[in-house]
Amino acid sequence: MSGHSKWANIKHKKGREDAKRGKVFTKLIKEVTVAARMGGGDPASNPRLRSAMLASRAENMPKDTLERAVKRGTGELEGVNYEEIVYEGYGPGGAAIIVESLTDNKNRAIAEIRHIFAKCGGNIGANGCVSWMFDKKGIIVVDKEKVDEDALMETAIDAGAEDVKDEGESFEVITAMEDFLDVKDAIDAASIPTEMSEITMIPQTMCDLEGKEAERMVRMMDMLDDCDDVQDVHTNADIPDDLA
Repeated sequence: MSGHSKWANIKHKKGREDAKRGKVFTKLIKEVTVAARMGGGDPASNPRLRSAMLASRAENMPKDTLERAVKRGTGELEGVNYEEIVYEGYGPGGAAIIVESLTDNKNRAIAEIRHIFAKCGGNIGANGCVSWMFDKKGIIVVDKEKVDEDALMETAIDAGAEDVKDEGESFEVITAMEDFLDVKDAIDAASIPTEMSEITMIPQTMCDLEGKEAERMVRMMDMLDDCDDVQDVHTNADIPDDLA
């Protein structure tokens, strides 16, 4: 399994646990609100909003909660003004890390994120210090037991996917950012169930970690994900399967 797949699976499983206490809803509501604020409340003409709404529905967010988030973004309802900030830096073993934040208090956000980096043996760098190591892509994960490989390959490639990768227990469909929703729609139309779908940052090369460095990296990713001001985290760290 590729390093990116490990983190994707960790995040997916953790998300299901976070959903039990509402944490995943909080992050999705933020994303829907900001997407609607920036591109309008019509998902047909706002790809970012449409993607956020798909993710929200996948987590069974109530329809009225989703609609209120959109209206807060468009200004129809009063809401919090979130600011988007991206932090870049290095974690244990020199692994590259990108932290995407949506916050209503950037001083609190940077203080908490800087504390997590320092506590886990990392450091925050200048903007652009690691983002050049990543490509922004769409990724759709499909359980191998629930799909015929040839059918998935044909559906995804015909819809514009760049690649379909065998990652052991699942297939990863990789798309250009602008083709992500078209490919997702085609897979859904073919009645192929998906485990996860999102726009993400895929590393060009991986940084192998073992032992204590790998343990600190898992702890760091967990702490960042638990931070209320952090929306998403990307890394090129590759860790042993038993830790994943």
